[in-house]
Amino acid sequence: MPRTYEEELKYIERINGHCWRIKKGFVPNMNVEGIFYVNNHLEKLMFEELETSTKFGGIGGFLPGMKQIANVAALPGIVGRSVGLPDVHSGYGFAIGNMAAFDYNDPKAIVSPGGVGFDINCGVRLLRTNLTEKDVQPMKEQLAQSMFDHIPVGVGSKGVIPMNAKDLEEALEMGMDWSLREGYSWAEDKEHCEEYGRMLQADPSKVSQRAKKRGLPQLGTLGAGNHYAEIQVVDEIYDRFAAGKMGIDFKGQVCVMIHCGSRGLGHQVATDALVAMEKAMKRDQIQTNDRQLACALIQSPEGQDYLKGMYAAANYAWVNRSSMTFLARQAFARCFNMAPDDLDMHLIYDVSHNIAKVEEHVMSDGRQKTLLVHRKGATRAFPPHHPLIPVDYQITGQPVLIGGTMGTCSYVLTGTEQGMQETFGSTCHGAGRALSRAKSRRNLNWYEVLDDLREKGIAIRVASPKLVQEEAPDSYKNVTDVVETCHAAGISKLCVKLRPVAVIKG
Repeated sequence: MPRTYEEELKYIERINGHCWRIKKGFVPNMNVEGIFYVNNHLEKLMFEELETSTKFGGIGGFLPGMKQIANVAALPGIVGRSVGLPDVHSGYGFAIGNMAAFDYNDPKAIVSPGGVGFDINCGVRLLRTNLTEKDVQPMKEQLAQSMFDHIPVGVGSKGVIPMNAKDLEEALEMGMDWSLREGYSWAEDKEHCEEYGRMLQADPSKVSQRAKKRGLPQLGTLGAGNHYAEIQVVDEIYDRFAAGKMGIDFKGQVCVMIHCGSRGLGHQVATDALVAMEKAMKRDQIQTNDRQLACALIQSPEGQDYLKGMYAAANYAWVNRSSMTFLARQAFARCFNMAPDDLDMHLIYDVSHNIAKVEEHVMSDGRQKTLLVHRKGATRAFPPHHPLIPVDYQITGQPVLIGGTMGTCSYVLTGTEQGMQETFGSTCHGAGRALSRAKSRRNLNWYEVLDDLREKGIAIRVASPKLVQEEAPDSYKNVTDVVETCHAAGISKLCVKLRPVAVIKG
């Protein structure tokens, strides 16, 4: 017999103004508690989603975010808590915006593709320039067109970076080292990239031929959906010291943000793994509350094969973003008739927000543990002095790039010690959907969305205008609510606010 909304609420408890606890018993077999971070506005969305699901018996679509966070808390080998970040919303298996860590040395601990997502190593990178808004405004249409001409966008777009099957094998193994060798990346780019742009455990032989066939023509392409390249200007600087370390020195400074992932290759790696894991679950008698949480023991052949294949897909995503960085630098160079180096087009940082990685963490009892940290729609946010962040950011903490929705602002945050203790060094990744894609198509007009952007003075280039309403600002939570909640909760710290002047989308 399903519980009523009032009965469900007995298992949800406020910890403080920005954080709620999901107690054991909310769903069966919870090994740890769940928590989620929200402010008053985001809180309403979370509770409305739960209420709607109790009224209609949870049938159709995904489970509400709270239920998904709790179902993850019931997975074998989970430690700490199942964490929902402020941009959390329903997804496949794990909620998007859900972080969970599993004890790597526990023979019963699992890895789940649903905890990484289909777009493996979807992530964001930010480039700075020495240009000002005044430099860009008179030619923003021309610049947007140049970016659109240089970077292939849209569903099924094909890359302009020459690549054969041998190159793809090497790119899957080498990540950004391949880009550097081939001349598509600057040497210092690697220093400012999570994992230095290369997962050393990657094994291209664990990526199926079908995945490789999908990935080969797509390298250096933006794709569609919520992926974009934006020309942005610095709107606000909250932490001048940290911003200065990133080379962000003044309001009105022009930056370029690129948001994309591993395209069809990553999607196929995830699909292949889900098929293999369904069989492994029967063999190893793994029980989950939701069949979308298909998983395998970390140490099983299926678990290890997935990790090695997923890391190869992550390398592909870094090569993809590096290739588009090369193309964006070319576009700026052509428009301003200056070398990218003279335009100071240096990479500030590149973060992943769909990945599972092996990390060392100190637990609440003071013991150090090796964990497999799943971050799905969640960004790593390591604190100052952490050994895995670049020398340039040792004093400030790791830069965290939070992309907004089409036409809204984006943010740069920094990692904190409190985030390390509460969320295993994780924070939000973006705005998070408020409406499903289908609902967005029903409720919004694509031409009104484009007109609204033009009225705001934003140059826009889109390959598929009719997909635009799915990505309209009204389809998403307010990104400012999301980042302010993270800042107020102490899990990351506000540094810079950026607003778009030109948007390039698939």
